[in-house]
Amino acid sequence: MVKSETTFFEVKTTGKGLYDVTGQVARTVRQAGVKDGTVTVFVRHTSASLVIFENADPSAAQDLVSFFERMVPEEGEGYVHTMEGPDDMTSHIRMALTRTSEVIPISAGRMVLGTWQGIFLFEHRVMRHTRQLAVNVTGV
Repeated sequence: MVKSETTFFEVKTTGKGLYDVTGQVARTVRQAGVKDGTVTVFVRHTSASLVIFENADPSAAQDLVSFFERMVPEEGEGYVHTMEGPDDMTSHIRMALTRTSEVIPISAGRMVLGTWQGIFLFEHRVMRHTRQLAVNVTGV
């Protein structure tokens, strides 16, 4: 019989950067008891995103954040939507260039991530935030 279960958890951020949520998602998969299926992780915000990224060397995360700083600079001109500060529109653009959800296969009760892959919340705002993630586990 196919099972589908959605749970929520929060991630407290301290500003821009990557926050590893792999362990929290893995616990959710274990608790759901699904042996084969998928897990979908979704971030419920427009100024943060999700990425599957290198999890062995923290300098890779620093490089990704630096790349987005160069690609979508806050000191850029022409942004109209700056109601919440200079990182308001840039955080929305950075989210649009990445993803708000990730789908990972489950086999033998575990996520099928590669050796150096982790699931990260990508915070695009300067200020601290509490981000809510929805995790749906579906399978048998």
